[in-house]
Amino acid sequence: MNSALKWMPLVAVAALATAGCAREGFYDDRNIDYVEAQRSAPLVLPQGRNEQRYRDAMPVPEASGSLNRRDDGFEAPSPKRLVSGGAVERDFVERREVGNDRWLVIGADPGMVWPQLQDFARARGLQVQSSDDTRGVLQTAQGRLSVRQGLRAGDSEVRCDQNGRPVAACLDALEQHFSARSATASAASLAGQQIASEDRLRFEQLASGEWVVRIPLAIDRVWAELSHQLEADFSVENRRVLLEQNPEQHDFLVSYMTASERDRGMLQIILSPDVRQMPQEIRLVLESDGPERTTLRAVNESERRFTEGDARELLERVSGMLR
Repeated sequence: MNSALKWMPLVAVAALATAGCAREGFYDDRNIDYVEAQRSAPLVLPQGRNEQRYRDAMPVPEASGSLNRRDDGFEAPSPKRLVSGGAVERDFVERREVGNDRWLVIGADPGMVWPQLQDFARARGLQVQSSDDTRGVLQTAQGRLSVRQGLRAGDSEVRCDQNGRPVAACLDALEQHFSARSATASAASLAGQQIASEDRLRFEQLASGEWVVRIPLAIDRVWAELSHQLEADFSVENRRVLLEQNPEQHDFLVSYMTASERDRGMLQIILSPDVRQMPQEIRLVLESDGPERTTLRAVNESERRFTEGDARELLERVSGMLR
């Protein structure tokens, strides 16, 4: 007999054993489970059973009326906001200030904040003279309440003013009102004010090679939001630090470790006269291009090299705070 044929039975047994392991071992394939299962008849309890002993395991109460009605005082809570990149979670209500202007930033879309603003007016007994759902303006005998899209996606700006001047006591009361509750989902829509995040900021490289960011919002609003965000984020020594800010000139001076400095290789460090990684001073400048148009640019204030790539990287980081 051929010696090779002597091993055929052993090979067949090994193959069957391997198949068994694949079915029941570490690589259990459950795709064929229940393929031939048949539907059984439903369970029928005896006619003379004691019904008190048998109840639904998960009873569903009968609903009466519509869940869309709000006259019963029910308000559905909104989901918590997601925070990207491990940043510190922001407060639901924050204050903003630039010059003599003051307002609140609420962490919800205008369509969700608007009903809460109406609730505030009713709870305070304010005499409402007119209400504009499209513009988000509530005119009362005591002052003007308004809500509009915030600079960042998912934010709203709430103001309370009288004759064009912010009312401090009203803003304090609004802050307490919104802090005590999360904005609820609402059918009210201020779609005309919504600005998609991808349309909010636009990068542009000028003929000179300089990178700038175009922002379709008024310069004071952009400056106030950027001031708040830079104070919170640019506080890492030898990496990024906010050195000074000028609301009159609408600019900021920062100390920043540029991308080209962070990415220097060992050979570049050895051949460089300064082997240390050093941040450099850069001025972030806001320029008004019209009532609702602002340009953000980065200007090198030091003698160190500041490439177009460095400018783009810094502007991307800063503009990310405004999305």
